Amino acid sequence: MGLTLAEKILKNHCVDGEFVKGKEIGIRIDQTLTQDATGTMAYLEYEAMGVPRVRTEKSVAYIDHNTLQSGFENADDHRFIGSVTKKHGIYFSRPGNGICHQVHLERFGIPGKTLIGSDSHTPTGGGLGMIAIGAGGLDVAVAMGGGTYYITYPKIVKVELTGKLSPWVAAKDVILEVLRRMSVKGGVGKIIEYTGEGVKTLSVPERATITNMGAELGATTSIFPSDENTLAFLKAQCREDVWVPLAADKDAVYDEELVINLSELEPLVACPHSPDNVKTVKELEGMKIDQVCIGSCTNSSLLDMLKVAHILKGKTVHPDVSLSIAPGSKQVLNMIADCGALSDMIDAGARILESACGPCIGMGQAPNSAGVSLRTFNRNFEGRSGTKDGKIYLLSPETAAASAITGVLTDPRSLGDMPDFVLPEVFTINDNMVAAPIEAEKMNEVEVLRGPNIKPFPETSELDDKLCVPCSLKVGDNITTDHIMPAGSKILPLRSNIPEISKYCFTVCDDKFPERAKSMGASIIVGGENYGQGSSREHAALAPLYLGVKAVLVKSFARIHRANLVNAGILPLEFVNPADYDLISLNDELVIDGLRATVANGGEVKILNKTNGKEVVCRCELTERNKEIILSGGLLNYTKNSI
Repeated sequence: MGLTLAEKILKNHCVDGEFVKGKEIGIRIDQTLTQDATGTMAYLEYEAMGVPRVRTEKSVAYIDHNTLQSGFENADDHRFIGSVTKKHGIYFSRPGNGICHQVHLERFGIPGKTLIGSDSHTPTGGGLGMIAIGAGGLDVAVAMGGGTYYITYPKIVKVELTGKLSPWVAAKDVILEVLRRMSVKGGVGKIIEYTGEGVKTLSVPERATITNMGAELGATTSIFPSDENTLAFLKAQCREDVWVPLAADKDAVYDEELVINLSELEPLVACPHSPDNVKTVKELEGMKIDQVCIGSCTNSSLLDMLKVAHILKGKTVHPDVSLSIAPGSKQVLNMIADCGALSDMIDAGARILESACGPCIGMGQAPNSAGVSLRTFNRNFEGRSGTKDGKIYLLSPETAAASAITGVLTDPRSLGDMPDFVLPEVFTINDNMVAAPIEAEKMNEVEVLRGPNIKPFPETSELDDKLCVPCSLKVGDNITTDHIMPAGSKILPLRSNIPEISKYCFTVCDDKFPERAKSMGASIIVGGENYGQGSSREHAALAPLYLGVKAVLVKSFARIHRANLVNAGILPLEFVNPADYDLISLNDELVIDGLRATVANGGEVKILNKTNGKEVVCRCELTERNKEIILSGGLLNYTKNSI
């Protein structure tokens, strides 16, 4: 029986565990990446482990999220990250060099390698044939220190692509179709592997768009083969020496299969407030719009920018529409400037933003109240844009640019013939904005610079044997990390200050939660299905930890957030009977006895609701390693003890 591509790479990197579906495996990590919204905490965690130099093949720190410097906090974080990376053997991509996933694809990604990053869209690297996984900052810190990264050996889903995309139909439409079919929780515990003749028709930037938004499926990662198109991309980046051909065996066996005929796809749009709320553009065509934002790690490649510039050339943005464009990297920005595409955008009235995440994470460009904003981004969760009642639609750059001109949602197929957009044989290469670390023998000469906003990792303690705590919050299904720990220009600068940022925890759902949880001292949160979907931000676990949350009891978890809860020492519990969700209310007193033995032995956890006398039975499915982490009070304690 042959192996899938994902299985080949995982097997080659497996250093611990049984190679059996559903079992925990530990894999060796070749590369890591961080970004500045999660990086400061990751490097504080790395320092706490006491490992002097990173032990990966390549670790890169990017500054791309908190680039709006309205106070000292972001600049201080950038200074801290720059100094700590210089000291510990990490490459530093300076502000202005671009979005982490776009730059990593261009300059550092290698087919067949493993990559974890403290950003949920790290699977972008799957477009190059990498096993690239989003993780919490603490997991990344451990990997940088040479530690093993653990995942549940996932199911592998084969997505067979046939045919070829029609003119003005884009890679974004492919992943929106996958989301339409599988939903935002359909990929949990799975790797999405793309195969078929249609793969050959897609360039690496197009593949990267598809793997990037695989994060919205809840998937562990997504991956494409490494083929002649991969080689052409790496040659253009003057990195052909790292290319290796990679593909699944012809007799590979998959757990699930999906077939998508690219020729049958049409322009699609994800409607508010979920990436899987997908309709055709035709269904909504003519809807008045207020704003268009083009960019993000999903759609800011040179190919995307050239298509947008072609559509805008010689035209003017509709007077009722604000259009902003953020090229994904300095390389992309330089190249569209050199070829005249940037002038076409400016002439049309586009507002050119820096090469950074920007409005995708609520860092500027919030739409007007109740405004309709078309975005080429990856998420449209309620309030994420910075405008609580904003209506955010996700779509391709082609549809976005066409709509910016007309002022209404417009099918780009109305543009007429589409030219053949061909990527250059050689890209403009200039890595002057990537600072190399100092030599190991000189590392003690480097002073790590800390600003007043940088606070230590929250203290944790071993798991209590008995909990007698109230329910501090009860929420519903599909709670995202944006609900738990909001992004945006006001809150993101506090990412290195857990005491301060905790004041905003869950305020999207209940503005009294931080004050209530802190006053309770210790508590439990109750939630519904797919709890914690979205970003990899470990702050969605660290802020509740700081506020005294000891356990989270839900119907089901999203993968990364569940791992982050374990890393923080917060007990992840799931209802055995989902209907028992109705047996607990806000402020109910909940009692769990004999907890340490139950966790250690893997039995069911019984919770007595003292308020109504009802008993709720929960499962706490933990691997042997995760049991030790929870009992130790979190991954940092466990790692220190192991070292």
